[in-house]
Amino acid sequence: MQQMRGWLVAGVVLGALAGMTARADEAKEEKVPLDKVPKAVLDAVKAKFKDAELVGAEKENEKGKVVYEINLKVKGQTIEVSATPDGKIVSIEKTIAVKDLPKAVAEALDSKYPKATIKIVEEITHGEKLSYEVLLVTADKKTLEVVFDPAGKVLEEEKKDKKEEKKD
Repeated sequence: MQQMRGWLVAGVVLGALAGMTARADEAKEEKVPLDKVPKAVLDAVKAKFKDAELVGAEKENEKGKVVYEINLKVKGQTIEVSATPDGKIVSIEKTIAVKDLPKAVAEALDSKYPKATIKIVEEITHGEKLSYEVLLVTADKKTLEVVFDPAGKVLEEEKKDKKEEKKD
């Protein structure tokens, strides 16, 4: 019985450690000076956004793959470009105004979340796919991040707590 309890404790400890390691590997973000970002990444971003001011960079480990997130400003607009170390652009996130949402998305937003306060709207291009991510506070004070396709269909809805909201 004593030995069985020992194995059980060891299993619990190993399980907890494995869980902590998995969470740590999910998305490690670290700030990176622009001069330490691979040249291929910077060249790809500069080629895509010729008038951009590069503001900062982060290196992230997404599911075991390294991705660089380059933050830029273009004519006052905030843009985040994610690229692989060899310069392949993976996604582009642009902060846009609510009025710039496609009509179908704006109507779906008004219909599903009446009286919501819109905090941030982003247009996201991931490969060939386009979506719109909206951070909002509902009339009953719930903070949500909602992703729409261009036709106004809700693809994802995630509750955010106050700590996450400030991070975004």
